[in-house]
Amino acid sequence: MNVLLIHNFYNTTGGEDVVVKNEKSLLHKEGHSVHTFFVDNEKVVGVFRKIITAILVHYSPSMKKYVKNYLKNSSADIVHVHNFFPRITPSIFDSSRASNVPTVMTLHNYRIVCPTSLLMHQGEICEKSFYKSAYWAVPYKVYRNSYVGTFVLSHMIEYHKRKKTWQHKVDKFICLTDFSRNKFIQAGLPKDKLVVKPNFCEDPGYDSNITRKAQCVYIGRLSEEKGINVLNEAWRRIKFPIQVIGEGDLIFSSSPFFCLKGRQNKEQVIQSIKISQFVVVPSVCYEGFPMAIVEAFACGTPVICSKLGSMEEIVTDGVTGLHFEAGNPKDLAEKVQWMVDNPAKAREMGRNARNEYLQKYTPERNYEMLMDIYQQAIDEAKKGNRHE
Repeated sequence: MNVLLIHNFYNTTGGEDVVVKNEKSLLHKEGHSVHTFFVDNEKVVGVFRKIITAILVHYSPSMKKYVKNYLKNSSADIVHVHNFFPRITPSIFDSSRASNVPTVMTLHNYRIVCPTSLLMHQGEICEKSFYKSAYWAVPYKVYRNSYVGTFVLSHMIEYHKRKKTWQHKVDKFICLTDFSRNKFIQAGLPKDKLVVKPNFCEDPGYDSNITRKAQCVYIGRLSEEKGINVLNEAWRRIKFPIQVIGEGDLIFSSSPFFCLKGRQNKEQVIQSIKISQFVVVPSVCYEGFPMAIVEAFACGTPVICSKLGSMEEIVTDGVTGLHFEAGNPKDLAEKVQWMVDNPAKAREMGRNARNEYLQKYTPERNYEMLMDIYQQAIDEAKKGNRHE
């Protein structure tokens, strides 16, 4: 199968960038011909370029033409879009339709229905975009604290809502969990086009007898939606070392139990997970499918996570980890202390997590699911029932 992967990378590498690279490698490994149309935001510099990008966020004729010409001169069987924002734009779906090539899009976040992209506003879950115009967000400058930026993003959402782009121009959407699928149904996307396929990671190897240090680990951006403030407050009550891996603007307290590691490569991250007693995921937003969780499961390491959204679905409380009330540092501290005080139970949860990985999150299992989704998209396109 010939696959065209399309993705707009972020300035700071995030989980979905990792997913794109993982899927590209997986397809190559399985013998498929993989072509890529990848862009980043490094060229969006200077006032003029930023203005042009903003004007074209909802629809870029040049990107449409580029992808249409590419498809005309190639033998792509499927187009798989991961992120089109801000430079690529949804215009590319018209390119694939004009070339009669089926399309799949992975929904890593909620940007196509909400300007906040996380369904979060002022530190709390916000689903206004489900029942209001996206323009509600403009006065609040939810996108990079900018009226203009928020307006053009809201315009993109409303433009494609009116054009029914998501109803008619994408053959299949990949949701990462049942939770996110239900949210997109609530937001108005067609139920029959939404399928669930989780993230995955390569097997890092597992040693049930590995010596684990008296520490836990956090992996991710140091930002409000990731629950860093909750983590900070919880560790005022905890005397247990935590390795903090990631970059961001938030400042940690002076607790001697914080070890700030900054950004690390994949091998370093996996090694930290392997030797830690558990992983902490304190997000206060609707996460998609945190790579930290699937990597923890692969390493046989239990997870303490917020009882919220997809995280609550992925981690089974008392089996593969523990839940705590989202945004509640006291509850997080209590769950951390319980894990520390019950090492035998923690090891059992780790073994359960490893089994969960082997059943659901291996490359082999993910490949089967991806091929099935591609075939569904191809079959959908053959029906010839796409509309303008």
